[in-house]
Amino acid sequence: MAARRKGYTVKAYLYEALQSLIPPERLTVSEWAERYRRLDSKSSAMPGPWSNSITPYLVGIMDEFNNPDTRVIIYCKPTQVGGTSALENMTGYVVMQDPSPTMIVYPTKELAKSISENRLKPMLMATPEIAERFDENSEMMELQFDGMYLTLAGSNSPAGLASKPIRYLFLDEVDKYPEQSRKEADPIKLAMERTKSYTLHNTKIFITSTPTLKEGHIWKAKEDADIEKHYFVPCPHCGEYIELLWAQVDFPKEEGMSNRDRADLAVYRCQSCGGIITDNDKHQILPLGEWQVVRQSKKYASSVAFWMNTLYSPFVRWSDIAGEFLSSHDDPAGLQNFVNSWLAEPWEDATLTVSVPLVMERQTELEPYVVPDWAKLLTGGVDVQENCFYWTIRAWGDYITSQNIAHGQALSWQEIDNVMNLEYLKENGDPMIVSLCLIDSGDQTDMVYDFYVDHSDWCLPAKGSSKAMLNPYKISVINKEGSRANGMQLAMVDGAVYKDMIAGRMRKENGRGSWMVYQGCDEEYAKQVTAEHKVNVRKNGVTKKVWKPKTQHAANHYLDCECYAFAAADMQHVRTLHLQNINEKEQQEEQADTVIKPGNEETWIQNYDNWL
Repeated sequence: MAARRKGYTVKAYLYEALQSLIPPERLTVSEWAERYRRLDSKSSAMPGPWSNSITPYLVGIMDEFNNPDTRVIIYCKPTQVGGTSALENMTGYVVMQDPSPTMIVYPTKELAKSISENRLKPMLMATPEIAERFDENSEMMELQFDGMYLTLAGSNSPAGLASKPIRYLFLDEVDKYPEQSRKEADPIKLAMERTKSYTLHNTKIFITSTPTLKEGHIWKAKEDADIEKHYFVPCPHCGEYIELLWAQVDFPKEEGMSNRDRADLAVYRCQSCGGIITDNDKHQILPLGEWQVVRQSKKYASSVAFWMNTLYSPFVRWSDIAGEFLSSHDDPAGLQNFVNSWLAEPWEDATLTVSVPLVMERQTELEPYVVPDWAKLLTGGVDVQENCFYWTIRAWGDYITSQNIAHGQALSWQEIDNVMNLEYLKENGDPMIVSLCLIDSGDQTDMVYDFYVDHSDWCLPAKGSSKAMLNPYKISVINKEGSRANGMQLAMVDGAVYKDMIAGRMRKENGRGSWMVYQGCDEEYAKQVTAEHKVNVRKNGVTKKVWKPKTQHAANHYLDCECYAFAAADMQHVRTLHLQNINEKEQQEEQADTVIKPGNEETWIQNYDNWL
């Protein structure tokens, strides 16, 4: 069988070979999606051919993939606005238009397998041009196509992130990735390492997620991007291009109305002219919208961030958004979900937030190493690291009033011994020494136990509890065969309780019951004692407030030291120090009562002792 090619007779096998050399059609990702993408009923509420007009804001995000100057694309978004669909369109585009090693990373390996089986593979197979390139012998976690492989991995499986070279990297829902541990590298950095084999201008990294905290992956990526873009739409009344903001959603505030009634009357008021924009208006103005640069830090940008909220979703009405807010604004967990999943903003509870400036406001007039005259007790805390120690000493007075009088780093156990056994002078010159110091035994355990055996008169090994305890601390027994400390005391400390107390007292003005620091306190200490904040975490259907680092690599050694110093003070009965004043007064009154008062005879003698 022969075929004709531009007037020439060509053998069939040569014709097929020549066909394979024809370069792919020049298309953008959005053009490819509209021409080839097919949505099935299993994974989409709107099955059929993909239409860019449904979610027009995705066009700019997808086509950024075709910008040769852009290496990293960030999409910070609410839930259910098409972020995953944009990722899938980019993936399909790569398979058809530019086959290259590609990886998609999901929060967990189990989720990656489920998406591969139930969504990604069916989506790709729904396009005949892709299906014919698919290798039926592919594994579920590594789909093979002509000229490329598509690897799916979970961020909780470091082994799956650290082998083959990758040109195109897609990171989905990065704020749900597990935190970095001491033994494992950051999963995002680990995945990005795999793109090193390709030049900077030959790779693309797409990062998307709903934000959780300001220090979360997606918000930090957005803030660090060279360019940040927001979606603007024209007001149907004044024609001004505006950004849809939650503050402009208006609903009745009168008493006597149910939340549902208030939500049903919600409208959007243009921030430019005050005109009312209805749900129908929104459907008309969305296709006319455009991504505008709101921040640019570099002239030649390689990373571009896109941000939007649920107000742009064609599937959500103003009343839906208002209703969600009204039903959740009195519930911290519900409000956090609204802020994250609807407004695409990071959550921060001001009542549980501590900061470096707040610590600096707690400075007193006393220099370091000077004990306040009101102090009745000194305690210490030590955080043991692999190559150094962090330590703190805190003075305590009535009503748990406290002040840090010294802190620092030590390089040897001898330094710890010296600093905890110095005499610290009060303002009036009276000496004080540390009554008790708790030393973290979570790291270098054997060395801590050995040190404790020789210095048990002033220190105690301590370990943070991973679960909530009935009491802030409890005294346990060291159970370590072969250790000199076996059978001796160990303090179990509920760090969350002491972090609550530190945060609460840090917010008090200096004075009775406040948590204070010395004059000239260094910023590094302030950063470390405020390195964590309390956030809502939902697990197994239950929402709890837990302390989490503000940033993934934040050092919190001094915070741990202060928790141990607080626990040591508890063990020294710091909560009842004020009762000593009452006891002293009672003792003075009792002593006064025991003075022998003269009887009648003695009184007569005293009155007439000169009668002789």
